[in-house]
Amino acid sequence: MLTEIAAVVLVGLLGWTYQATRPPPPKICGSPEGPPVTSPRIRLSDGRHLAYRESGVPKDEAKYRIIVTHGFDNSKEFSLNASQELIEELRIYFVSFDRAGYGDSDPNPRRSVKSEAFDIQELADQLDIGSKFYVIAVSMGAYAGWSCLKYIPHRLAGASLIVPVVNYWWPSLPANLSRTALREKAVPDQWIFRIAHYAPRLLYWWRSQKWLPPAPMFEGHPVIFSRKDKEILTKMPDALRPGQDKVTQQGVFESLHRDLMVGFGHWSFDPLDLSSPFPESEGSVQIWQGYEDRMVPSLLQRYVADRLPWIKYYEVHDGGHFFIYERSFSEAVLRALLLGEEPPSTLLD
Repeated sequence: MLTEIAAVVLVGLLGWTYQATRPPPPKICGSPEGPPVTSPRIRLSDGRHLAYRESGVPKDEAKYRIIVTHGFDNSKEFSLNASQELIEELRIYFVSFDRAGYGDSDPNPRRSVKSEAFDIQELADQLDIGSKFYVIAVSMGAYAGWSCLKYIPHRLAGASLIVPVVNYWWPSLPANLSRTALREKAVPDQWIFRIAHYAPRLLYWWRSQKWLPPAPMFEGHPVIFSRKDKEILTKMPDALRPGQDKVTQQGVFESLHRDLMVGFGHWSFDPLDLSSPFPESEGSVQIWQGYEDRMVPSLLQRYVADRLPWIKYYEVHDGGHFFIYERSFSEAVLRALLLGEEPPSTLLD
């Protein structure tokens, strides 16, 4: 009798665990239960839809064509804060897109670092952007930039990675360096990164528990922002982050949680083993990093730059995670990427 009761209790616990760790289904845009489609979209070869936004000069008048990939908890509405005068002077066409599960883009249950590059390639082909294009990848969205460097380097005219995510578990990162950088985070944040890497199936459950202490990095606690970040945030809500109400409209799991699972999961390659896509210096790859960034450790970013000397590394001395929202830096990134101009030392010091 006791054995039978124990078996029933065990089955019940297993059933509860399964249900508790299982995220709700996403609310697909355009479905009866989902939000309406409000953006132009392409249909990818696997049947998913990818939403995009075009800006800058008309595509057929452009000299430079740039695909922009947004960061964590953001969308295709992200854009560089460059003046219209510079955009027209250089004749820049931009296309940004909602990464899978964000905004109006369909979720991808098979999303991976690799799939991001081929989403970008299909977007470029269907919009007839050309055989080569530039990529600007920001923060968590930079794993799409690394993916392009690995899987479609022949399509790139150049790439800028802005405060790019560094996965603490890249094989070539020294373990002691990764541990040091990870331990600089608040303990609740450390656990989220570890669960995203080691036990991704538990991430939804973990993030749903109200009894756990709040995670500063994912709750937007002021402690995660540098002095400069706080200054920028005072003017960010309306002017610099439009469309925030649609970022997670299909569900936080397929947008935010899956981003963490992919970005900090097991990659199919080690970025520190990559070779330059421009052996004849016909283009360039750059990393821009804030020294005071409290989200992406400059400690690790410097190591990455040292291991990949073909990448130009620019470190902003008093910069945090959001320096790219300042016009002077947005324009410096564009001039460096497209014209090969070195940023003035006064901007970095």
